[in-house]
Amino acid sequence: MSEQDRPQGEGQQPRQHISARVPESVSRGTFSTGVLVMTGASEFILDFIQNLGQPAQVAARIVMPHATVPQFIQALKTNLDLYRNQFGEPPELPKPNPNAKKPTLQEIYDDLKITDDVAHGSYANAVMIGHAASEFKFDFMANLVPQPVVSNRVYLAAPHVPRLLQSLTKTYEDLQKRIQQQNEQQRPPEQGGESTGQ
Repeated sequence: MSEQDRPQGEGQQPRQHISARVPESVSRGTFSTGVLVMTGASEFILDFIQNLGQPAQVAARIVMPHATVPQFIQALKTNLDLYRNQFGEPPELPKPNPNAKKPTLQEIYDDLKITDDVAHGSYANAVMIGHAASEFKFDFMANLVPQPVVSNRVYLAAPHVPRLLQSLTKTYEDLQKRIQQQNEQQRPPEQGGESTGQ
């Protein structure tokens, strides 16, 4: 899931080379200055926001199955570490005013523009990640037979990547807690009670 070579430790599988076809329509990519992360019943939705004009818009929407997200989180951690080793810590974003009212998700989307061709999203069950000094490149792929295809290419400004990792990790952990709670509620009660001897 990463374009960068990872050091192989004991017990790790050899890294496989992944290649994918890049359609001309996605080869130029889309630049993003932020990400909204949400969960659905069987997928994660990543809305990459472009906040360069008014109104801000959803530049790319990625639809990713739940099972792919832990791999994405791990690949993002690895690439962020590689970035730090090469360039240092990404520049920090300004901290939000702690006294300001936090908008609801609905209020955020009320202020966003989303075009019809972006609204349906791009399916991805794999991702290749690379980086330069100022941005990270995400090649979201539909890893299907006979050959993986890059369904969307997104460039995200480096200062936003730690926040993306934090949002992904928290949202995935919240999902796991909800699944665990649902499983516990559906579990039949243990049979118990007193037994009488004869």
